[in-house]
Amino acid sequence: MAEHQRTLWRLRPSEHRILLFLGDLLSSVLAVIGSLTFWKQYSLKQFMAVTGYPLQRALKLHSIEIPFWFYLLPLAWILLLSNNYDQRSVGNLGRTLRDIAIAALVGFIAYSLIFIFIQDPNSLPRVAVGTFLVLASLLTVFWRTVYIRIYTSPDLMRRVLVVGAGKSGSTLVGAYKPLNPPPFNLVGFIDDNPDKVGNDLDGFPVLGNSGQLLEIVEEQDISDIVVAITGEISGSTFQTILDIHEHGVDVTRMPIIYEEIADRVPVHHLETDWVIRSFVDQARVSGFYELFKRLLDIIGGLIGIGLFALSYPFTALAILFDSGRPIFYSQDRLGKGGQVFRIFKYRTMKQDAEADGHARLAEENDPRITWVGNFLRKSRLDELPQFLNILSGEMSLVGPRAERPELVDAFQKQIPFYRARLLCKPGLTGWAQVNYGYTSTVVDTGVKLEYDLYYIKHRNLILDISILLRTVGTVLSHRGR
Repeated sequence: MAEHQRTLWRLRPSEHRILLFLGDLLSSVLAVIGSLTFWKQYSLKQFMAVTGYPLQRALKLHSIEIPFWFYLLPLAWILLLSNNYDQRSVGNLGRTLRDIAIAALVGFIAYSLIFIFIQDPNSLPRVAVGTFLVLASLLTVFWRTVYIRIYTSPDLMRRVLVVGAGKSGSTLVGAYKPLNPPPFNLVGFIDDNPDKVGNDLDGFPVLGNSGQLLEIVEEQDISDIVVAITGEISGSTFQTILDIHEHGVDVTRMPIIYEEIADRVPVHHLETDWVIRSFVDQARVSGFYELFKRLLDIIGGLIGIGLFALSYPFTALAILFDSGRPIFYSQDRLGKGGQVFRIFKYRTMKQDAEADGHARLAEENDPRITWVGNFLRKSRLDELPQFLNILSGEMSLVGPRAERPELVDAFQKQIPFYRARLLCKPGLTGWAQVNYGYTSTVVDTGVKLEYDLYYIKHRNLILDISILLRTVGTVLSHRGR
């Protein structure tokens, strides 16, 4: 087999994210330069109009003071765009345009609120910030359009062959098929089961067996091999995979590529020691992360308590008129390490919603939810009282959903690794909440667990802030659950 040179322009999903980040950063830096240029010209014209000085004299006398924070706007813009870095949206122009519009709107609202409280035009230049938001939006739209044209070009997509056409391979296809456009070209499978060779698995051909692996890699110009074998790999197959890897073909285990394209972990296809390797060996968070996360919780908790106090009279009256008392309800929930604590929320369901005493998950269009309760859930206002739990340290702004002890006991018997979600504090919002809808079945709960475990494994301040910004977008678009 001739040495297979890895094609540099065929990027992996993680490399696509880096390219996307660099393009967005460049767009926002250019927007800062453009907005500063416009601001200086605008301020100069205003100065000339007031003083009546000619241009040359005005140039000598006029100056503006640029606040330091203005140079940090590119980082703020990147954070506002954090909703548009997952594989389900980066190649979709419609979702990209929507996310850029939401980013600009959230930026405008945040600046407006700051301006109202500070009211200092010299330190908060409206013209410059407004120009930045317009230029950043336009330049990002241009860059993302170019990126999508490149991203979706068949000649530049990686060509992937999956070793193993069993349940693990089928699960990978299930995560791959909804992605439009796909992050790579899935060419097909190889499998040593003769009954599968020559047939299709979920629409993708089984091209041959492991003895034909070298030949298929050359014929199909394969750039990546994904090993989706849950049992033992035969010695000859293992050696062939090593030989292919030595010739420049990337080799990846199925759970890794699944995480890259789905932003969650495949809980039904993990080895029994996965929790130890992922959360003890690989995903220890630093003390600095814990410190800054707690500071973020305290700041966010204080802001949330302020919003709770301001909105309480109106929310309480609405609940009273709609369905009477009580205004609040409380339940036992499990926190970090399985510690039981009491959670508080606005009541959104009818009284005695669980009159039979059985704990049940809320469903989409649940008949137990009141008219006002439906609005409170979609706007996330029902969760404002939980800021008390955040300030007390029982919850965090970001983390897995706090679940009831009886439901945890039931789910851990049916879903592997379910109790691993208790390795960190529960959150007011979280990776699962912003990526998935109602969980009315065990299957849905398993999918949400995959998102929770992905968050626990990869958690950091950037991911936390990204989730908070996506939550703001959810609230603004009235898509809460």
